[in-house]
Amino acid sequence: METMFGIAVDGVAYGMILFIISVGLSVTLGLMRVVNLAHGAFAMVGGYVASYAAQTAGLPYGVALVVAVALTVLAALPLERLLYRRIYGSANELAQVLLTIGLTFVIVAGINYLFGPTLKRIPLPELLTGTVELGPKAIPTHRAFVIGAGAATLLGLWWLLERTDFGIRLRAAVDDPAMAAALGIRTERLYLATFALGTGLAALGGVLGAELLPLEPYYAIRYIVLFLAVVAVGGAGSIFGSAAAALALGIVDTAGKYLIPNFGEFFFYAALILILFRWPHGFFKGRAA
Repeated sequence: METMFGIAVDGVAYGMILFIISVGLSVTLGLMRVVNLAHGAFAMVGGYVASYAAQTAGLPYGVALVVAVALTVLAALPLERLLYRRIYGSANELAQVLLTIGLTFVIVAGINYLFGPTLKRIPLPELLTGTVELGPKAIPTHRAFVIGAGAATLLGLWWLLERTDFGIRLRAAVDDPAMAAALGIRTERLYLATFALGTGLAALGGVLGAELLPLEPYYAIRYIVLFLAVVAVGGAGSIFGSAAAALALGIVDTAGKYLIPNFGEFFFYAALILILFRWPHGFFKGRAA
């Protein structure tokens, strides 16, 4: 029972980190039609900046998190205007892949040059290092915090895209950009805001998940497959699909590493293959929510 409880807690926490990072990629791919393989690099930038802010600059964890997300978004906005805007909705997916994977290697090289090619950590505050009592069981406070952050992200995104004018305008701009522009919708600003949202979520996940997805020199290249797997299983553009996929894959992967650690990530990819065999278009078939 202790092992099963540990699998459940760690699996859900791991799944929530995958969700926070991957849902930004899902929105970009599903709503803006861009295969952004540099998404993992933005998560890496957020994690490395937070590590520097907390360890070298001595900022508190919460301040370092906010600074990391803000700086990552600010650094990414010029890329949206200069590069990404040219490939929105492009039928040439190969050009999207080559551009964004090239950008990934450039960012990885830049981060390793600036911060050094070493494993980084983000020290947790005392508030997040204890345990939380859950009936007769106790779970690590950081795991509980990550799960809560993931749930808040899920609800916040659902409300933003389904219950606000921003979400309505974004879906209209995606479905028919010319008509949306004719009706006075500033599509360029919508895409910029959506890109910033996705980048900010990647950076947030990179910071919160540093205990589960270590900040290593080739973070962006190693973990991008995990993020793409979540999008493929959940359905591009689907918020709830991304959450369901991240939790399912996170729990399966955690269970495999608990029970048969020598198999590594075998169970993650085995589950991915089986799910896509049964649901080729993902759980939610790419629906907007």
